[in-house]
This record gives sequence, C-alpha cells and structure tokens, in this order.
Amino acid sequence: MQSTGCNGVSWLRKCVLQAARRNYAASVNVTPAGSTGKEEQHLPPATPTKSLEKMRGWQMHSYGDIDELLLSDNLKTPQIRSSNECLVRVRTTAVNPIDLAMLRGYGATVLNKLRCQPGGGIEFPLTLGREFCGELVQKGMAVTSEALKLGARVWGVVPVHASPGAHAEYVAVPSYCLAPAPKLLDDSEAASVLYAGLTAWSGLYITGGLGGVCGATTSAGGGAHKRVLVLGGSGGVGTLAIQILKSQGAQVLATCSENAVEMVRGLGADFVVDYKNSEAMDELCKYAPYDIVLDCAGHGGAHAADLKFDYRQYITFSSPLLANIDQQGLGLGAIKNMVDLVQTNVKSLTQRGGLVKWGFFNPAPHGIAFLQQLVRQRKLTPLIDSSFGFEDMPKAFERMKCGHLRGKIVVKL
Repeated sequence: MQSTGCNGVSWLRKCVLQAARRNYAASVNVTPAGSTGKEEQHLPPATPTKSLEKMRGWQMHSYGDIDELLLSDNLKTPQIRSSNECLVRVRTTAVNPIDLAMLRGYGATVLNKLRCQPGGGIEFPLTLGREFCGELVQKGMAVTSEALKLGARVWGVVPVHASPGAHAEYVAVPSYCLAPAPKLLDDSEAASVLYAGLTAWSGLYITGGLGGVCGATTSAGGGAHKRVLVLGGSGGVGTLAIQILKSQGAQVLATCSENAVEMVRGLGADFVVDYKNSEAMDELCKYAPYDIVLDCAGHGGAHAADLKFDYRQYITFSSPLLANIDQQGLGLGAIKNMVDLVQTNVKSLTQRGGLVKWGFFNPAPHGIAFLQQLVRQRKLTPLIDSSFGFEDMPKAFERMKCGHLRGKIVVKL
C-alpha cells in the first residue's frame, strides 16, 4: 500500500509539472519538450474584441436649440436591465419631428417621470433618436424568438419615454420593439420606416378603427373602399400613410406643396392638390364626406372645423396633450386637455359632422409585422429626403428644422 501511495503522488506531481510547462510554453509561444504541438492545433487564435463598455453618441445636457447637441466618444454603453431586452449596434438611425420637439423640451414633464428610475430624478443627459437599423449583439434570457438571433440584422424603435435613444453606437430596447430587418431594404431605408410607419398605422387602425377590431389588434390591416384625405402627404408620416392606405384598397386623396404633387401622385394617391391653391383645395369638396381626414401636416385639432368639407373622423398627430401638461402642470394640464378635446369636438360635430381624435405613435409588435408584410409584398417603400454622416447630426436637425421634407432624414454611423 505504501508503494502504491508513493506512485500516486509521483504521478500527480508529474501531471502538475507537465501542465506548468505547457502553460509556460503557451505564454512564450514555444512547443514544450516531448510535445508535438498537435494538441493545440484546433484552438482558435486569440483575437482582441472591442469593448462594449464605452461608445460614441450625441447627448443634450439642457433643453434648447440644436447647439445643445454634443458628440462624445466616452459614453457608457446601455446595459440590458431586464430579461426581455436586447442590445443593438446601430448602423443607421433617423431624425424625426419628435426629436426636434424633445430637444426644445416638449413633453418634459411627463416623459421625465416615465424615464427616471424609482428614487432617481436625473433628467440629463439625454440621447435622442427613436428608430434604427443595426446588428443584434446581446439579448436577455427571456428573448427566445428564433427570428432574433445574435448577429442578425434588425430594425427597431425606441419608446418615446425611453433614454438613451438611437443617436448613438448602441441602443437597448425591449424585444417587442425589434424585428428582423426586411432584406428588400438597405440600412438607410430600414431605418426610415418604423417610427413614421407605426405612427401612421396607429392613427389609422387604432385611433381611426379603419380595419375594425382585427385591424387594431392584429396585422390584418383593412380599409378597402374607404375614402381618406391625407393632409401633408409628402412628409415622413404622410408618404407611408398613403402607401399603407393604397395597399389596403382605400381611395386616397392628399395635399402637399406644388413641387411635391407629382411625387405624391407617384406613391399612388388618386387625387393630389397644392394646399396653397385655394381653387384646387375647393375641388376636395367634391369627394366629401371623408371617412378619415388624417392630419400629417401638424395643423392640430383646431383646424378641423375650418375645413370646407364634411368628414366622419379628423385624426391629428399634433395633439396638445403633453404641451398642456408642460405649461400647466399635471393637474391643470389634464383638465386643459379635457376642455380642449370637448371644445374642438363640439365645434367639429356642429360644423362638419365628425369627431376630432388624437393619434399617437404606438410600438405594437403587430404593427411592425404589418409593415414588414407590406415591404415583402413590395407595397411600401420609404422615401429618403436626405442623408448625413454621424458627425453631422446637427446638420440633420437643421434640415428637420427647415421643414418641407420629402420623406425621411437618415444618419449613417
């Protein structure tokens, strides 16, 4: 038994020494004596990987004008905070009207309460950006969708209250805000669809009930033989709204600037008029009443009763909801919102026989699925007004500030 124990100790000592030689040899890149080196041939070479701890991104530290935007290369990369979140490396993003409005402080009272963690009250710094196309690099354990694989090319949106947004190298979003990017679209096109597309879809199908219950709760769409007038048909939301409606068999009329009439007609609109031409605008009366008048031009609900034709619904994306709360506070602002909605509807019903409603962006998964389906069927193609490099983000905001867009503004990283 004594001999056996000694042999065991000797064998163990020999194994330890051999392992030490192999580790030392690997550190100095030589082959240990007595070894052929074949035991290492299947190991992959050690290659350095880029740290995800820091990233580049645009921030604002106070509300104001475009000069408040600051580029930093030392921002902390967003962390996945829940099991249903995903981290995406952004390739292309976009600038939307909501970004410019939030830069100026729009919705600060409500949105800051939503974005701050319990016990915290830190409002700044903020990173804007509501949509993107990029590469999925991390995901939470509850993200089990086969479509969302690591390394997949994806498109997605950032909820309005969430920060940081997509104007950075990385963004973290809930998995329901994410889907595989359509192969028919390049990165710039894919980054130009979801925010404006989901805004138009939500206004038509959730607020407007265009497709009934199925249209609001599934990706079924609907709206055949309905007559819809799109005010502001050449902008980001308007161009997609027209294509959505035509894909569903609706009759579409639209207004825009004179120099955009042919472009909007090319999207499929059945009748297009220059909104500055009073005689042409009078022609719209011949098609009334409209099932929906969709305000994509920012007129607001007060404009509804001033129209010369009847409608069943007037849906605007320029509601006073957040602005009233910003100005009056939560309590008085909520009362002001109720008063405004009642007053505009009384006037609208009395003069035009229809209701005024407020439409909002909604990051619904079935809305994303609906837009994906239209892209696959080649019934929806985003229009790009202009494209900028990441370092030129302020120029993209300047273009948004100038207005009269012909599609979306994209920013490439």
